[in-house]
Amino acid sequence: MDINSLKSFPMLKGISDSDLEAFLEYTKEENFDKGSNIITEGDDGNVMYFLIEGSVDIIKKTMYGEDFVCASLNSNMHCVFGEMALIDKDKRSATVKATSFCKTLSIDNISFEDFCSKYNKAAISLLKLMNINLIRNLRSENENLKIVYQALIEEIEGK
Repeated sequence: MDINSLKSFPMLKGISDSDLEAFLEYTKEENFDKGSNIITEGDDGNVMYFLIEGSVDIIKKTMYGEDFVCASLNSNMHCVFGEMALIDKDKRSATVKATSFCKTLSIDNISFEDFCSKYNKAAISLLKLMNINLIRNLRSENENLKIVYQALIEEIEGK
């Protein structure tokens, strides 16, 4: 993995080359076979992943215990998942399942905190972009809730 590959991830936008080189020292490459869970909903979380190669499904359990695919992502999208674990260290909110062989770059919360304490400028940029991403997701989910609520009201009123 080199810094030019990392520069394609919006999460790392605005971080200097020297800080990206340092960031790489805090990460590790992890591979996952097709069909394996990279993250499992309900597990404790402490790792964020950059999808370098492959594709994944983001899956939530319904109230009936059935799997629901919320999103399908691939490495061309330069996506990151599991970032909430670096902020709140809570249970995983969804399952991330490999739908092909996946190569990831991961960083755990201890390494992330160590990097942030030593590279303050990069940390501010990273945390800002992580928060922007989380806020964007929250706003999208709020819009989805409005649509579901409206559909429910229409169903109840018989429209």
